[in-house]
Amino acid sequence: MKLEDKVIIITGASRGIGQEIAFLLAENGAKIVVNHSNSEKDAEATVAKIKNNDGHAIAIKADVSDRNQVTQLFDQTIEEFGKVDVLINNAGVMFNKKLKDNTQEDFNKLFDVNVKGVFNTLQEADSKLSDNGNIINISSSTVKLMFPTYALYSASKAAVEQMTRVFSKEIGRGISVNALAPGATETELFLNGKSQEFIDKLSSMNAFDRLAQPIDIARVVLFLASDDSKWISGQVIGANGALI
Repeated sequence: MKLEDKVIIITGASRGIGQEIAFLLAENGAKIVVNHSNSEKDAEATVAKIKNNDGHAIAIKADVSDRNQVTQLFDQTIEEFGKVDVLINNAGVMFNKKLKDNTQEDFNKLFDVNVKGVFNTLQEADSKLSDNGNIINISSSTVKLMFPTYALYSASKAAVEQMTRVFSKEIGRGISVNALAPGATETELFLNGKSQEFIDKLSSMNAFDRLAQPIDIARVVLFLASDDSKWISGQVIGANGALI
């Protein structure tokens, strides 16, 4: 029970990697806040499964790109559980288009959620996260790759990585701040719109000849959310099976 009695906010936790993180951290004793922006049914199902396994969880709707809603997310968590020990910034959107084909709306949506969303939660965490807490920002291994159609998505995650590095030296109070950069992971978000040929190509690029499963990423988050990782801060940790 590495996380016993820790209160953890996970943004975008109603499905995919975020949901798997929620399940694993709850199994390890954490009290989980399942944040979602528009997936109430999935969020409540995630909470129900955690509770059925004798865990503690609540669902809170909040759009991370809206600062007022992020404030409410933190305040509701503190009202329910009394504190916030760990923040996991997992909420994100992805569009895959050539740079020339992205619209202004595409750009705004990507950066509003992927960058401003992290900016908003970090600002709240600066005063509301408990001393000696942990912050984990989910980035992407695409930041280091030159995949066509990933320009905006990769740029948004590069911004997250740099905010991680700088904020780790600003926040103080014994709080560690790291980014986790998964490689290709078998989720609905990732698989949507991709051909089997492209999926096979990505699988062959790592050392294990497969896509990651969400649990592969969740296990690394478990370590980063625990006190075992306290001397690691300001780092971007690749979880990609030797992809890069």
